[in-house]
Amino acid sequence: MSKKKGSRIERELVNMFWDTKEWAVVRSAGSGLGSNPNPDLIASNGKRYVAVECKSIKGGTKYLDEDDVKQITEFANLFGAEAYIGMRFNHEGWYFLIPEDLKKTPNGYTINLELAKSKGINFEELLKKEKM
Repeated sequence: MSKKKGSRIERELVNMFWDTKEWAVVRSAGSGLGSNPNPDLIASNGKRYVAVECKSIKGGTKYLDEDDVKQITEFANLFGAEAYIGMRFNHEGWYFLIPEDLKKTPNGYTINLELAKSKGINFEELLKKEKM
């Protein structure tokens, strides 16, 4: 995913959170850079905190580095947040998966629409979910 497209989908999700009028969100500039774990987005409604690593795909299968998943999990544990991989599928919208629901491969993880629909939740479900 290009930096431009990555920034665009992150901003899309930021706006979705703000549009609820119940959630505040910040986008972490330079996420994935450096040695400290930091997610793309951190959002809260005052009761829950969610850390989201954003990815997008037109179709097929998305491959995730093991380090991406490790970093979002590590950050969420330290911050007291719920960790999610937010996947935006063209013509399907957003799905949010917890790292444990990703398909493990020898070099990392994979995610596709079938997995996202069976294990993930959509944006509205994410907002309504009880604290994990």
